[in-house]
Amino acid sequence: MQFNLNGFRTGDPDAHAASEQGVRRSSQVELPSQVDVLVVGCGPAGLTLAAQLAAFPEIDTCIVDANPGPLELGRADGIACRSMEMFQAFGFAEKVMRESYWVNETTFWRTQDEPGKGIVRTGRIDDVEPGLSEFPHTILNQARVHEFYLDIMRRSPNRIVPHYGRTLVDLAVDPASSHPVTARFEVVGADGSRQIEVVTARYAVGCDGARSTVRRSLGIPLEGDSANQAWGVMDILAVTDFPDIRLKSVITSADGGTIVLIPREGGYLARIYVEMDKLGKDERVTQRSIAIEDVIAAANRVFHPYVLDVKEIAWWSVYEIGQRMSPRFDDVSEGAAAAQLPHAFIAGDACHTHSPKAGQGMNVSMQDTFNLGWKLAAVLRGISPPELLRSYSDERRDLAKTLIDFDREWAALLSAASKPENAIDPAKVQAYFVEHGHYTAGTATRYKPSVLIGSAEHQHLATGYVVGKRFHSAPVIRLADARPMQLGHVVEADGRWRLFVFAPGGNQEASLAAVGQLCRFLTDTPQSPIVRFARPGADIDALIDVRCVLPFHHRGIEPGSLPDLLLPRKGRLELQDYEKAFCIDPQPDRDIYAMRGIDQERGCLIVVRPDQYVAQVLPFDGVAALTAFFDPIFTRP
Repeated sequence: MQFNLNGFRTGDPDAHAASEQGVRRSSQVELPSQVDVLVVGCGPAGLTLAAQLAAFPEIDTCIVDANPGPLELGRADGIACRSMEMFQAFGFAEKVMRESYWVNETTFWRTQDEPGKGIVRTGRIDDVEPGLSEFPHTILNQARVHEFYLDIMRRSPNRIVPHYGRTLVDLAVDPASSHPVTARFEVVGADGSRQIEVVTARYAVGCDGARSTVRRSLGIPLEGDSANQAWGVMDILAVTDFPDIRLKSVITSADGGTIVLIPREGGYLARIYVEMDKLGKDERVTQRSIAIEDVIAAANRVFHPYVLDVKEIAWWSVYEIGQRMSPRFDDVSEGAAAAQLPHAFIAGDACHTHSPKAGQGMNVSMQDTFNLGWKLAAVLRGISPPELLRSYSDERRDLAKTLIDFDREWAALLSAASKPENAIDPAKVQAYFVEHGHYTAGTATRYKPSVLIGSAEHQHLATGYVVGKRFHSAPVIRLADARPMQLGHVVEADGRWRLFVFAPGGNQEASLAAVGQLCRFLTDTPQSPIVRFARPGADIDALIDVRCVLPFHHRGIEPGSLPDLLLPRKGRLELQDYEKAFCIDPQPDRDIYAMRGIDQERGCLIVVRPDQYVAQVLPFDGVAALTAFFDPIFTRP
């Protein structure tokens, strides 16, 4: 973590000095009349977006929610490995790891062949494929994740605090206006009086759930169907003789249906999803009078011969499975993509809904706005053209469809495996879980080639950094202070692109000379993207953060031998940044070149987007291709 760049200060390094806007807003009760970005909804998608935009003092962000205050008890509490990687970029992954339950293994149970004997364990596997991520799959109350985001927003220069208790009435877009979006909110006073507040914005994002008013105002449908299957869910404190109560378990019982058991944080709490009644074709779960006693009884039927003695219920609900998705995730009319620029967007449950079984809902929602946030910031700061915003709907809709298809198959398989008439071997459930582990871990996302994703022409130079997939972190040693760390943890949620320079191996002197030649091109040549798109007065790494990995032991290299670009002078005091260069970890099986399939003889360049996805793999001398890649992404000052 770096601080003190612009002068020494004590106290919390995450707390920033308040901007003029932050001082003004701290005493403002009513909604601002005009903003850059209006975020509707304080769920995980909305807070991810607001927390990312909070990194930019020049962007005026307002987030509004209909609820009277922050969430107190969450429903979507599973945090995929990929989301943990994103939390690292925001700076609170370690807090989540400290408080959460770690899903290390998953067990599988089914009805014994002998009638009346109940269930028996049939398998026990790693929940996440070894090496898939440096982070575990975790479980933590969604409200706690919200608190971490809210804390980031409160400590930001603009002191962003949600405006609660305001219900969106409608939203309209007029592309001809300087602030094209107009939103009307209703506020109910303590005396029952009603007042309308109006906000205009350059951009608006609807993160307001499956019944999204933003989506409805934009005339975008939510299409799909229901599986006509009711499920109960409960967070409980219980006493039981079931041996795997502290392990994630999938139980398929021919006598009582299916259970998905998810242990919770704190050592005692557990969440249990219980298959309930089959619904009629047009029947809704609200038409059934299912009580908590029914859910507990159904759970005990599945657990037989084990007994679940529920002592306290923290939360419970009954729901029906359904997968739905919108045909577009922005306000651009069908067939008008080439001529119309987007000004309003929808994210999370507002544009796609999932069953809870695969843990996709909250995780995919946060990834939606992590994708959108840096793009909005780049356009609003004048760094990128507004056409860049078209990529949000294109990228996220394709991904949402893939994940909904997976979610539909997984949910159907869980329900079908417990029905003897379906003749589905419960072992198939386990095999499917293993085969599709990348989906549940959140690492299956791969964006298609576009202006933001290059070709795979040079993929052979780094087979473990797949173009279009997330940057898979690996261990390195920081050169200046010999600190062992994960290379991917330098990618923070600050809107910057990263260029990872993997130096060629062989002769150390020749390798350093090659790095020096590359860095001189990047700093001294007009064709360099760093030079071409540099903003007056900005640090040299303000747009593209260059980091170098050397395939040598760190004790054999003096930091002073590095080129200036890897020891840049920055900030008001022009202090040197010593955290740009890394070496391989000498411990067995921790060489990043070997772990990620990097051509050690030739080296390569890895371009990484602000949302941690690999955008391009290039040869070490591919400077012309590097410049060509960034040309349509950045605007010249």
